[in-house]
Amino acid sequence: MGSLSIWHWLIVLAIVILVFGTKKLRNAGGDLGSAVKNFKQSMKEGEEDAPKTPAQLAQQEKAASEAREHEQTRN
Repeated sequence: MGSLSIWHWLIVLAIVILVFGTKKLRNAGGDLGSAVKNFKQSMKEGEEDAPKTPAQLAQQEKAASEAREHEQTRN
């Protein structure tokens, strides 16, 4: 009684298919897949934007300060 056999899972799967239908399950699977794909893409874009080393942080700080100085001299 502690573990479920393959037959228990097959019966549960059959009931789920009868209740929801294959079209709704296919749509839910597609939605879940596209959500995972978008999440991975966002994580990859976030990694590209974030500096990784102290040298990159220093370079980013220098560029920001130069941009501020340039803006101040223009005004």
